[in-house]
Amino acid sequence: EDFLNLIFKAMMKDSLNSSHPVSSAVQSSEQIEEMFDALSYIKGASLLLMLKHYLTKDVFQAGIEVYLHSHNYRTAQSDDLWDSMNEITNGTLDVKKMMKTWIVHKGFPLVTVVRKGKTISVQQEKFLYRMEPENWTSDASYLWHIPLTYITNRCNFTHCTNAYLLDQKSGT
Repeated sequence: EDFLNLIFKAMMKDSLNSSHPVSSAVQSSEQIEEMFDALSYIKGASLLLMLKHYLTKDVFQAGIEVYLHSHNYRTAQSDDLWDSMNEITNGTLDVKKMMKTWIVHKGFPLVTVVRKGKTISVQQEKFLYRMEPENWTSDASYLWHIPLTYITNRCNFTHCTNAYLLDQKSGT
C-alpha cells in the first residue's frame, strides 16, 4: 500500500508539464542533483516492474544477471541494461527501443480502450493533470511503447497472459 501511494504521488508530479524525464543529458552538477529526485527513483522502479511483468520474471532475472556480470566493478549507462535485456530476448523484442520511450519522455500516457463486439481498440495520448501555460510544450511527438496485458474467456490471469505492444498512437 505504501509503494502504491508513492507511485501515485510520483504520477501526480509526472503528470504536470513541468515534470522532467527519468534520463536526460546534463551540463552541470546542479542539473545532476535535480535528476536524482523521488520522481526519477519511483518512476524508474515502476518502469522496471512494468518490464519485469511484460518479459516475465525469469527472462527479466536473466537479463539482470547478464547486466550485473557484464558490468561488475565498472560504470554503466541505462543503455547497458537494455542491451542485456535484448541479449536475453534474442532479438524478439527491442527492449532498448521500448524503454527509451519511457525514460526520455516526461509524463506518461493515457490509454483509452474501446470495445465493439469482439474488437478492442486502444489509443494513447499524453496525460496532463493540469495545464501550466508558462511551461506548456507540444506533446505531438510523444509516443510510448506500451506493453498491454489482457485475458480472455479462454485464458485467465493466473494461467496465461496475452500481451500486446502498443507502439503507435492507436491499435486494434
